[in-house]
Amino acid sequence: MKKIFKNKAAFISIVFIAIVVFIAVFAPFIAPYDPASQDLSNRLAAPSAVHLLGTDDLGRDVFSRMVYGARVSMSVGFFAAFLTVLIGAVLGMLSGYFGGATDSIIMRFTDIVLCFPTFFLILLVIAFFEPNIYSVMIVIGLTSWTGLARIVRAEVLSIREREFVLASKMLAVSKPRLFFVHILPNIISPIIVYAAIAVGGAILIESGLSFLGLGVQPPMSSWGQILMQGKDYIYVAWWLSVFPGMVILLTVLSFNLIGEALRDILDPKET
Repeated sequence: MKKIFKNKAAFISIVFIAIVVFIAVFAPFIAPYDPASQDLSNRLAAPSAVHLLGTDDLGRDVFSRMVYGARVSMSVGFFAAFLTVLIGAVLGMLSGYFGGATDSIIMRFTDIVLCFPTFFLILLVIAFFEPNIYSVMIVIGLTSWTGLARIVRAEVLSIREREFVLASKMLAVSKPRLFFVHILPNIISPIIVYAAIAVGGAILIESGLSFLGLGVQPPMSSWGQILMQGKDYIYVAWWLSVFPGMVILLTVLSFNLIGEALRDILDPKET
């Protein structure tokens, strides 16, 4: 923890993410207006004391929509990252630990998935499902695990050839004990680092899908959806594009900085 506090960029990022999570959890108490409430007589109003971030083309309060958008975007980010880590870590561990035919089958399947650009693969998959927050979370998680699977496999292959693992095999330690006691604890670090970065990546993908109209659907609001609605008014209502764009940028950057800091801290070469 001391190293985190010494890393100013990581510490600021953690504080920023904590604030965003707090806003997402307590959105009903923080938002001054109903995010779906329309007031056409007050459409495209500039930021003011009444509407902190202005209003959109339907007169909805942008600040309230941003607050509720945090709830959607963070939910998608965390759940999709959890699913990504779960699939990638399990497949990577199975591939590296058992080797042989199991390794070949899993890695060839991973290679097939890697042949397709992730975002276009997501577009292809989501075309068969009704676009909503649940399908977005699942689709992102099911298509973003390949990188982690390769990382975990490489780590397991390296660790299982080390002296302490070989010594355990000579002492006839059972395979479950060998895996859970000697191998698994040594691959947790890269998984944690990947998970932190995966949250930011999932939020960015969700924002891109919502910008294309394939993500979260109205009346729910997400940062990418607000950004999409502002593209037609960028010259007359800059706040519809600037504010959600800045929040997406800062959130994704914060998760990446946290991931970089965790990598430096958990890397045994640095300790």
